[in-house]
Amino acid sequence: MLTKGTDFSNTDTFSKNFNRYADVIMKLRRDGHQVVIVTGGGMPARLFQKIGRNFTKDYGKLDELGILATKLNAQLLSAALERMEEGVVYDRIIADPNDMGFAFFESEGKKIIVCGGWKPGCSTDLDAVLHAKEIGAELVINATNVDGVYTADPNKNPNAKKIDNLSYQEFRKIIEAVPQTPGEYRLFDLKGIDILQKNRIKLVVIDGSDPTEILRAVEGSHKGTVVG
Repeated sequence: MLTKGTDFSNTDTFSKNFNRYADVIMKLRRDGHQVVIVTGGGMPARLFQKIGRNFTKDYGKLDELGILATKLNAQLLSAALERMEEGVVYDRIIADPNDMGFAFFESEGKKIIVCGGWKPGCSTDLDAVLHAKEIGAELVINATNVDGVYTADPNKNPNAKKIDNLSYQEFRKIIEAVPQTPGEYRLFDLKGIDILQKNRIKLVVIDGSDPTEILRAVEGSHKGTVVG
């Protein structure tokens, strides 16, 4: 929701970013899709975790800072959606995946469910996978800060090549090569890959700076990477 380099002083741009996502989510709903959104912490999480490292090396406490940021983003997105259509969003921000089944049942699959982060040790990538498992979802879309999966970090290696399709095992090998610490989960949470594979849930990794890629990911015409 909030990408690297977000200017917090420019509230108009900040608001437009949420509205762009809300437009896409509303279209998915109008097209008959059941939508569950898990918001990341984005720049606020990275900012407060960076400050937090001056005071503590406790990963749990740093994770808590990130979790609070995800919930702020979730509240803002919910407000943007409700502004478009009152009553369209489930009335609680869900964090614990164990609550997802009831929320989905109570909303009869008709309302958009917005989720924040859950607990220390779980990135929002893993949260999304756990939520998907609870409701029997067929697809998880990871809107991130790269336009797909590469053989190496494209920001550091000019020879990195983008991959259109990967098996779960191939994806795991790539993820194992990057850090898995608070604020540094990078491309995807390693813990979520086994759950995706076991439950046969497809993952699509797309460029989150273009929310319309979410629509294309659902339609199968995106420019990202398919895992599964």
